[in-house]
Amino acid sequence: MLRLSALYRYPLKSGKGETLNQASLDKLGLVGDRRWMLVDEASGRFLTQRAVAQMSQLSALWNAEGGLTLNGPGHAPIEIALPGREAELRGVTIWRDTLRVPDAGDEAAAWVSAFIGKPTRLVQVPLERARTTEAGYGKDDDQVAFADGYPLLLIGQASLQDLAQRVGRPLEMLRFRPNLVIEGSEAFAEDGWKRIRIGDVEFRVVKSCSRCILTTIDPQTGERSDDREPLATLQKYRAQADGAMFGQNLVNDGNGRLEVGMPVTILE
Repeated sequence: MLRLSALYRYPLKSGKGETLNQASLDKLGLVGDRRWMLVDEASGRFLTQRAVAQMSQLSALWNAEGGLTLNGPGHAPIEIALPGREAELRGVTIWRDTLRVPDAGDEAAAWVSAFIGKPTRLVQVPLERARTTEAGYGKDDDQVAFADGYPLLLIGQASLQDLAQRVGRPLEMLRFRPNLVIEGSEAFAEDGWKRIRIGDVEFRVVKSCSRCILTTIDPQTGERSDDREPLATLQKYRAQADGAMFGQNLVNDGNGRLEVGMPVTILE
């Protein structure tokens, strides 16, 4: 039997992940997932671990009011409230998308600037300012917050085990930053899924996930592997025209609640 074996949320794009036992879903995926982002103060361009490795050590805990608690080595924790309607709107760029979203204010900016080591702003995306997903995949009204392209990422536990065996050492699931982990399927069975149901919620599997250098960063230490693993192995046996594929991007059709242990049904 297939079951949901793990749930992860990433309140701040490219910050540390939260391990959850249960979570709610809204139009943008898991409630509280990647609704916050760091941007370069001058250009408005988004920042991630790809260029700023210390972000792997930046803890961002989401609260029920939509705010954050930020914490990092050498820095006292700071509580950041959800920006109100009077908040300044800041122009930001994430991949090919440009949008105007609420800025978290100067106190938050001072904290994240000190942590990153250069002038940085913290921004948040409300539902009404969310992006649309990539044209040609999914539906025209599918939306995403600050995740790279889609609201949710799914990985099969057996797929990770297959990769770890090929690499020759254990690999942490958080290295690949999924939201949902499925147990009980064969390795890479998720490649062939089109629609699934978990609890009362149905999900569309819209696109394989192309992996990048971020997978070579140890989520515990923030250190990058010298041998480029596991990306090097993925490029040997999971390469496609768009890159080395690992995991599937999903869109949820409707709201609902997920809990670890729920059965998973393959609908198509």
